[in-house]
Amino acid sequence: MEHKRLTLFAGHFGSGKTNIAVNYALHLAAEGNKVCIADLDIVNPYFRTKDSAAVLDAAGVHLISPTFANTNVDLPALPAEAYRLVTDKSIYGIMDIGGDDRGAYALGRYVPAMKEEGNYRMVFVANCYRPLTRTPEEALEVMREIEAACGLQFTDIINNSNLASETTPETVLASLDYMEKLSQLSGLPIWLTTAEKAVASQLDLSPVLPLTLQEKYFDLPSQKPGNRPLWG
Repeated sequence: MEHKRLTLFAGHFGSGKTNIAVNYALHLAAEGNKVCIADLDIVNPYFRTKDSAAVLDAAGVHLISPTFANTNVDLPALPAEAYRLVTDKSIYGIMDIGGDDRGAYALGRYVPAMKEEGNYRMVFVANCYRPLTRTPEEALEVMREIEAACGLQFTDIINNSNLASETTPETVLASLDYMEKLSQLSGLPIWLTTAEKAVASQLDLSPVLPLTLQEKYFDLPSQKPGNRPLWG
């Protein structure tokens, strides 16, 4: 799996950006890299990177998150420390971007530095089972809205199609035609397919990033197609 110094995860609200960002940070750290992850999500106060603070800390991953994350005060403000991701070239930086174009506005302030360095991957996280991205064309529209909001173009797609605890290998395999169409429409490659570890072990696909879901994702009611995803 090829790594860029900066990896940004963005996509439709509820597509699974946060869980993937945390798992990718842990993957990089397990390879012996110095890793820093920043929660730039100013849209969704429920699924926060900070939910996994203890796991990240145990793996040696430095977490940057808004001061009021996971409190009853949720302000659309980003910590100044987040600039470290674009200024400190000794680290692998990961950015968890807020959902849709609203959250993408927060990324704009870092874009000039990222473009100057030119060592980043901007990933569109797609779940074909989300109600507002049921077709590749709808997903492409969301992609273009995010790009326009932040001023940065996507470079890759992640297939995170799932039905939470009801996901089976067949659930993931049924999404492949959708993702291929999205790839063709956007001109972008499918970088990774993701799935919970037990499901990933049954997939004959490459490359696959096995996901470890944090406890919070199991505490919610079971999801049916079209409802809010658990893998936020």
